[in-house]
Amino acid sequence: MPHSQTFDILLVEDDPGDAGLTKAALAQARILCKLHHVNDGVEAMAFLRRQGIHADAPTPHLVLLDLNMPRMSGREVLAAMRGDEALHKIPVVVLTTSDVEADIETSYELGANSFITKPVDIDQFIDSIKAVGDYWFSIVRLPQ
Repeated sequence: MPHSQTFDILLVEDDPGDAGLTKAALAQARILCKLHHVNDGVEAMAFLRRQGIHADAPTPHLVLLDLNMPRMSGREVLAAMRGDEALHKIPVVVLTTSDVEADIETSYELGANSFITKPVDIDQFIDSIKAVGDYWFSIVRLPQ
């Protein structure tokens, strides 16, 4: 993909503070993206499957997925995406406060492309988001 392209990122995050921090970090990292935010896994699947109010949603180039959410967890979203022919190729970066080894192993077993524990320090968090953007949108070649 050309570097000047604007990428669609789906942020699946139920915590408003973490969602705002991620949005700010993406802006500060100057990642050319259109960020779409949903609050839980049920809404994420509706977005990804273009259902209801998300009928016109784009297919995201990347999903940033929290693990611990109400209604449908990030683990369930990941399993559903990997089991869906139309969604299984979309890269998923688990972005969570968890650093529990079982969560890391389960995320990779379910098909996560990366697992990042959110740093508590704001500058480290911004650096992590910038690294995610640089990696996924400057280095890696994604399917069209």
